[in-house]
Amino acid sequence: MLEQPVNLPESVFNRISRPARYTGNEWNSVTKPWEGAALRIVLCYPDVYEVGMSNLALPVLYEMLNARADVLAERVFPPWTDMEDVLRASRLPLRSLESRRPLHEFDVVAFSLGYELTYTNVLTVLDLGRIPLLRQERTEQHPLVIAGGSCAVNPEPMADFVDLFFVGEAEDGLGALIDCMRAHQGDRVGLLRAAAGLDAVYVPSLYAPRYGQDGAFSRLEPVAPDVPGIIQRAIVPILPPPPTHPVVPFMEAVHDYGSIEIQRGCTRGCRFCQAGMIYRPSRVRDRAQVIAASEQLVRNCGYSDLSLLSLSSSDYPQIEELVSDLEPLCRRDNITLSLPSLRLGPESVRLLDALPGRRGGSFTFAPEAGTERLRQAINKNVSEEDVFATLQALLEGGWTKLKFYFMIGLPTETADDIEGIASLVRRVIATDRSLRFNVSVSLLVPKPHTPFQWESQSSEAEVEAKLDILRRGLRTDRVKLSWPDTRTSQVEAALSRGDRRVGAAILHAWQAGSRFDAWGECFDYQRWRRGFDSCGLRMEDFANRARPVDEPLPWARIDTGVSAAYLKEERRRTMSAERTTDCRTGDCNSCGLQSRPGGCPSVPAP
Repeated sequence: MLEQPVNLPESVFNRISRPARYTGNEWNSVTKPWEGAALRIVLCYPDVYEVGMSNLALPVLYEMLNARADVLAERVFPPWTDMEDVLRASRLPLRSLESRRPLHEFDVVAFSLGYELTYTNVLTVLDLGRIPLLRQERTEQHPLVIAGGSCAVNPEPMADFVDLFFVGEAEDGLGALIDCMRAHQGDRVGLLRAAAGLDAVYVPSLYAPRYGQDGAFSRLEPVAPDVPGIIQRAIVPILPPPPTHPVVPFMEAVHDYGSIEIQRGCTRGCRFCQAGMIYRPSRVRDRAQVIAASEQLVRNCGYSDLSLLSLSSSDYPQIEELVSDLEPLCRRDNITLSLPSLRLGPESVRLLDALPGRRGGSFTFAPEAGTERLRQAINKNVSEEDVFATLQALLEGGWTKLKFYFMIGLPTETADDIEGIASLVRRVIATDRSLRFNVSVSLLVPKPHTPFQWESQSSEAEVEAKLDILRRGLRTDRVKLSWPDTRTSQVEAALSRGDRRVGAAILHAWQAGSRFDAWGECFDYQRWRRGFDSCGLRMEDFANRARPVDEPLPWARIDTGVSAAYLKEERRRTMSAERTTDCRTGDCNSCGLQSRPGGCPSVPAP
């Protein structure tokens, strides 16, 4: 075993919470000889260790990159505020978990951006890693800063801080980018120009934002004729085998179990759901691969819980047969199997009851809206009959922990729709006097590349009026009602739909102390207000303003495969409450993927 250099004096660990976040040397971690690697990459999910270690992309990248003999891939996470204070007071740099090298010694620092409220943590990692925050201040001596993940479908808010974005699925195209980096080591300008010619790569320095006389975003203009006009999202046509040697944390992670992605993409077409749009088309992982990966995960990691992940696990072909195939493993090794993201229906309850090792748990009803009309408008094809049939099956199965999930602030929503939430819940709780229910309400955040990308987000006053209806309609100790922090959702919406000017607001908020904004105890709305104000920007213009469908959008140069024409048609169907059928079982809806090279593959037989 390679000798591990000491990262911090032992005395430091007596002054911080959860020191296991920073020790490294976990089971299955990979430490390669530093001098033997041609390209050294440090991977970061910009949230605290136990959240980052639950991210599905991290083990994929870690295993894929370390499989190359010429590449070394390590990990780093933003330190919690107490550790940041220690590092700054001691003038120590942030180091990777494996080799304990300072970040500025790596060739590449790669961020997976999955949530807008982690953006300030990116700046913390760069600053503590002794890397200039602004890309224009970096030289040949600094690492290349790259980013991917779902937030990369609108890269503009982080464009001042990131040298290049990889848009889409790493299994398709990341290898070519690594080869390009190797071929242009020591030539930052040449590397960025060459990388811009690759599929799925967006280089912000090669595009200049333009604004109209009124200050509104006008267009994103390539700075040279050979710069691509459109960046197409990378889509892997056939899902490869999943990672089977993920790093096992020494402390409990948020998702403390073995995870296997059984299916990617969803064709249900919920109009509020960004993941359902940007991860199309639907692709199924081979059943034999899932079974083999399950065996290996148990053997390599010692997990006693396995979770089969998908945006809609009920849509996996022959899901019952897959569960049956895994039963011998679960019985033999006392493994509990879970299936999140099941569709409402008695068949899902029966499937849950059949899962080996199930020890209670809760079931989440997600009608999303309180009336049939509004559910049809958002294309959430769940009827009240589905809700009550599912409830009956749960009661017969002895389930006692039930949760309802709704959204407010949806397009075309009225007070009657909000009252419909309370009415539906009241009728459900009347079916059994012994049950207690959790009702969770979230606020719509209109996201890029969805039919709602042009819509306004409800203001704080509008949200309060809607919550008042719910509070009055659900006055019973049998219902625990929780609702969103409107201000957090507003910041998320502003960062989600921002243009490049928003980067200055992010920097200002970070300089004022913003850290871990996704954590309620750390979020400070006034820092963000001052951040936007200091740049002459109104947060409401990005979050709360409805946009005409012909208005230029900052993210328009990113082609996810789902066309603007399809999104506009889906928006029109929202306003008239028209459903769109699932193209897995009906005709093609012409979302745009059918015109991409290779077409839109049908779901293969497992």
